[in-house]
Amino acid sequence: MSLPALEDCILDHIAIAVKSITQSKKVYEDLGLVFSSNIEEVKEQKVLTAFASVDKNAHIELLEPTSEESTIFKFIETRGEGIHHLCFKVSDLETKTLELIGKGYKFIYSAPRIGAGGCLVNFMHPKSTGGVLIELSQPPQYERSI
Repeated sequence: MSLPALEDCILDHIAIAVKSITQSKKVYEDLGLVFSSNIEEVKEQKVLTAFASVDKNAHIELLEPTSEESTIFKFIETRGEGIHHLCFKVSDLETKTLELIGKGYKFIYSAPRIGAGGCLVNFMHPKSTGGVLIELSQPPQYERSI
């Protein structure tokens, strides 16, 4: 049975909190994934990020904290390394956010922020999603359409 693909909400990445990108990426490289040589610093989030493509849409993102004040540092301290969040790419973050707020979901930020790759991002609060932190991301090249 094949389900129809969503056109306005596509799995973009699974983010994994790690102490060291350099050490942690070996596991995924041994599986055959190839990481971009670009490790990006997202200063606002106090993290380094590295991405490896899984298929034409989905990626693995490794998140390494750059400060003890980083939410990723705090996550690792309390839960250990592991899956931090799921990210879905949307064509219009503002519209999708308002739609979900209308359905009763809570968001971490009152307004979108700039994330890795210059994307607009916001996070659905895990208390309103059954314990899963979900990021919604609008890449800059989308200009409101996928």
